[in-house]
Amino acid sequence: MYRDREDAGKRLGEALENYQGKRVLVLAIPRGGVEVGFQVAKHLYADFSILVARKLPYPDNPEAGFGALAEDGSAVILKDAAPWVSEKRIKEIVREQSEEIKRRVEVLRKGKPLPPISGRTVILVDDGLAMGSTMRSGIELCRKRNAGRIVVAVPVGGRAVAHEIGELADEIVVLEVPRLFHAVAQVYMNWYDVRDEEVLEIVEKWEEQKQKFPGPYRIGKDGGRKNA
Repeated sequence: MYRDREDAGKRLGEALENYQGKRVLVLAIPRGGVEVGFQVAKHLYADFSILVARKLPYPDNPEAGFGALAEDGSAVILKDAAPWVSEKRIKEIVREQSEEIKRRVEVLRKGKPLPPISGRTVILVDDGLAMGSTMRSGIELCRKRNAGRIVVAVPVGGRAVAHEIGELADEIVVLEVPRLFHAVAQVYMNWYDVRDEEVLEIVEKWEEQKQKFPGPYRIGKDGGRKNA
């Protein structure tokens, strides 16, 4: 088990060590994936940002979802799940989640655009893969923006979903694939819902951390490399 998301992120960073110092871009899916992604970026001397994606929840069961939506409008609808929701209600839910995505981009990323993705190796990070819908929409966004290579990295995931996501990405790294997988939370000793305030604290820590990178890997405030 992982002690918490910080512990999981450190272990994930170690597993991705072959990308260390190669100027990759780590994109974390909020809110649970931000601490994990921060630890990965810190270990790899990588660029770091937040890619906002939202699950499309069932009207009567918001904990479950029938798809996901990324901040650029990239939508993934799970075929086996969507028939249970009317087309009209799907449009309403997409609209609702689009508004929440706009809010999160404004609050969590201060309204700033994503860093350039075209031609780059992008590592998409979350705290785990359950249905994998938000990760699928993140992959779709990166494909549309012509990422050079897409790596999905998570501390835990279900076997079937990890296989499906692996087919969509160029590479997948999943540290734990439990034989009996029920939920992402099952491998965390300290599991809780992350608040916006905590995400903002992590972003502030990142601004300080990237200035401590060794000279060749140091990142300026504008996201560009110093001494490169």
